[in-house]
Amino acid sequence: MRYRVSARFDRSVKRLDPGRKQRVQEAIDRLVAAFETGELPAGLGLKQLKAGLWELRAGLADRVLFYRTGDRVEFLAAGNHDDIKRLLHTL
Repeated sequence: MRYRVSARFDRSVKRLDPGRKQRVQEAIDRLVAAFETGELPAGLGLKQLKAGLWELRAGLADRVLFYRTGDRVEFLAAGNHDDIKRLLHTL
């Protein structure tokens, strides 16, 4: 699997406080481990929004938006539910 981080993702993470950044990183680490092992842990909070477009839960309030096609994953943005919802209207 190949992973890429978009510039938009970097900007969205920089706006988060340290605790939220840590939760986002932990959620991504769990996702990567799941892709690499083929075993999805309970509570990962994956939700397919559109073909190839996924949302990953990073705690109670925050989400990570990513696109997956074949063996490639691109992280698009991180933020609360409303942030991700607003972004989805622009995609």
